Amino acid sequence: MNIAMLGSGFIGRFYAESLQGYRSKDKIVSIYSRREESVKKFANDYAVAFATTNMEAAINRPEVDVVCIALPNNLHEEAVALCCKHKKAVVTTKPLGRNAGEAKRMLDGVEKAGIFNGYLEDLVYTPKFIKAHESVKNGALGRILWAKSRETHPGPHSDWFWDQEQAGGGCILDLGCHCVEITRSYIGKDIKPVEVMCWADTLVKPIDAEDNAIGLVKYENGSIAQFEVSWTFRGGLDLRDEVMGTEGTIWINSFLRTGFDMFTTGKSADYVAEKAESNSGWLFPVGDELNELGYNHMFMDMFNSLEKGTSPKETFYDGYIVNAVLDAAYKSAKTKQWEPVNLEVWRGKTGLSRDHHLPEYDALHYLIKEEITHYGTKKLILKNKATGKIFEKEI
Repeated sequence: MNIAMLGSGFIGRFYAESLQGYRSKDKIVSIYSRREESVKKFANDYAVAFATTNMEAAINRPEVDVVCIALPNNLHEEAVALCCKHKKAVVTTKPLGRNAGEAKRMLDGVEKAGIFNGYLEDLVYTPKFIKAHESVKNGALGRILWAKSRETHPGPHSDWFWDQEQAGGGCILDLGCHCVEITRSYIGKDIKPVEVMCWADTLVKPIDAEDNAIGLVKYENGSIAQFEVSWTFRGGLDLRDEVMGTEGTIWINSFLRTGFDMFTTGKSADYVAEKAESNSGWLFPVGDELNELGYNHMFMDMFNSLEKGTSPKETFYDGYIVNAVLDAAYKSAKTKQWEPVNLEVWRGKTGLSRDHHLPEYDALHYLIKEEITHYGTKKLILKNKATGKIFEKEI
């Protein structure tokens, strides 16, 4: 694939490392940046033939197969509109929009233009997530009751993230978009999110947006998702997921404590891992950061799908759903109440009722719990269906 990269900053460079190193047949042929010095450095570092500060010029080139957007949130809609105008396949970093309105316009645009679209939610492509999600789909955890995702770190790497107008929000939009799509994937992307309750506050940073938040997302089948996000966490980048089902549980620690612990005095120390706060003392390096953060699997899915003429795992539709959930979270943080998720477009299941499964012991009793005691007998806790009485039975 010949790629036009829009954005030469932190994310654009992460993408470039993965794009030009993993499939070994993809090349960035055009680079756009808002700053002349930045676009020249990127072009030199990654051997890009065409460099420009004109976005449309970077996109509208005959050799470009796909456009990769790695720009501030407020520029996504303009970039997508240009891709639609010139009929270029497009993939974009998260979040899709600053709000669901922007996301819906972008979704409508690419579908009307008939162009390939991919939503670059890297954290649903990490090796650990892929294995965990496969286990969930295969029924290893039974019916999913609850899923939680946490992303916390000391704050973003670029100035525009801290500007509410450019970014569209604070840590809810920046980090919550990851968490919502992770938990939504575990619960089932065809299950409709219906309500959100959220607490958010600005506790540390001198900014207008929130720097800490916790939210609950209720799904139509009764499942609950939870997100925890912070721009004030000290100690690095903390990525953790938990999934609980009727038959099992998954715990995932994706980044901060992965089993690689190292102590150094700091002599000759340099980069350790994304959002690491120190290069001395006890450190927790990441062996293959591009792979552990999902970039390699993500771009492989995107470009393999583009070549085959199929949809990738994550599309603009998914980005729109995430934006709609986060809009409800922001509203709830203000009203202190459960707020509905307003979806103008929904392509999943409808009319689901709360999923009740009462495990039977026999015709007269429900089984509440079964366990082996330390003295070797099996204990059952049962409930009489007719009277509601709960009692123990040893067998």
